Amino acid sequence: MLNTAFSEQSNVTERRKKITTALFSISLIALLSACSDNTEQKTVAPPPAVSVYTVDQMAVGEHYEFVARTEAFKQANLTARVEGELIERSFREGGRVSKGDVLLKIDPSAYQASFEQAKADLDSRKSGFDNAVRNLKRANDLIGDGYISQSDYDKLTTEESQAKAAVSVAQAALEKAELDLSYTKIIAPFDGRIGQSNYDVGNVVGPQSSSLATLTVTDPIYVNFQVKESEYVTHMQARSEGREEGKIDISLMLPNNTIYPEKGQLDYADIKTDEGTGTVALRARFPNPNAVILPGLFVNLVVESVNKEQMAYVPQSAVQENQQGKFVLVVDESNKVAQRIVDLGRRVNAMWVVNSGLKPGESVIIEGLQKVRPGTEVNPIGKSVDITTGTISDIVTK
Repeated sequence: MLNTAFSEQSNVTERRKKITTALFSISLIALLSACSDNTEQKTVAPPPAVSVYTVDQMAVGEHYEFVARTEAFKQANLTARVEGELIERSFREGGRVSKGDVLLKIDPSAYQASFEQAKADLDSRKSGFDNAVRNLKRANDLIGDGYISQSDYDKLTTEESQAKAAVSVAQAALEKAELDLSYTKIIAPFDGRIGQSNYDVGNVVGPQSSSLATLTVTDPIYVNFQVKESEYVTHMQARSEGREEGKIDISLMLPNNTIYPEKGQLDYADIKTDEGTGTVALRARFPNPNAVILPGLFVNLVVESVNKEQMAYVPQSAVQENQQGKFVLVVDESNKVAQRIVDLGRRVNAMWVVNSGLKPGESVIIEGLQKVRPGTEVNPIGKSVDITTGTISDIVTK
C-alpha cells in the first residue's frame, strides 16, 4: 500500500514537471515571437531619393511673340543671258564665292566669231568714213572755184553723213557682240553662298531657261513679321516721346525651341497697313556670322521691353498638368512633398517664367516624380539645370 501511494505521488510529480516544461516552452516561443514582431516593425524603408532644383530668378520684361519668317539679306538668281552649251561650272554647291568669281561658262565660240566679225566691220566702216571725209574736204576746196557742181558737192556731203552713221551702227554692233561674249561667263555679283546648280555641264541653256543657281547673303539676315496696327501705334508713340516702353530688345526663338544668342534690331517698317488683316509689316535684322539661320525658316520673334523685373523660373521638366492646371511638386523644410499650382509666363529656352505660385529659393522636384505624391517624405538631392538645353547634372562644389 505504501508502495502504491509512493508510486502515485511520483506520477503526479512527473506530470507537473511536464506541464511546467510545456508552459515554459510556450512562454519562450511567445516571447521570441514578440521580439521578432518588434524587430520587423522597427525596420522601415528609407525615404525615396528625388532630384530637386532650387528655384532661381531672372530679369524678364513685358514681351510679345510673333510668328516670323527669315529672308536673305541679298539674293540673286543667276540666269543665262545668251543661249549656248554649258561647258564649265567653277563653284562648289553650298560653298562661298567672292564678287567677280566666274561661276559658269557657256560655249563662247559663236559669240567670239560674231565679235571678230563686228570688229572687222567697224574697221571697214571707219575706212569708208575717212574716205568720205577726205572727198568732202577736197570738194570744199573746189566748189568755190566752180570746179565742182553743187549737186556733186551735196552728194559727197550725203556720203560723208552716211559713212559716219555706218560707223556708229558698226560701233553699236561691236559693243553688242562684245556684251554677248561677256555673257558667256556668269560672274558672282557679290560675295555670298551659292546653292545647288540646276543644270549640268553639257546642257543647253538660254534666256528662257530657269535659274541656273541662286547666290545669297545670309549675314546679316532679315526676319519679316507683322504686328497689329494698334500695337504699332502704341510703340511709335512711346518711342517718339522717349519713354522706356519705346525701348525694346529683339530676339529669336529658333525651330528647335532655343533662343538665338544674337540680338536684332528693327530695320524696316511698311509705310501703310494691310487693310485685310489690320497689321503693319515690319522687318528685323540679325547678325548671322555662322550661318545658323537659313532663309525661309519659320521662327518666333520675341520683342521684350528693356524695363525688366526679376521673376522666378523653373525647368520645364518640373512642370506637370492636371484638371486644375499646371503644377509642380515642392519639397518643404521637413522634406515633405506638397503640390503647388503655378501660373506660368513665357518660356525661355528650357525654362518657364513663373508669374505666381513659387518663390526663389524653394525646391521643386525634377527627377523621381513618379515615385512620390503629396505628403510623402523624400530624400532630396540637389541638381543643377542648364538653362539653354535643360540638361540635368550634379551640382559642382568649389
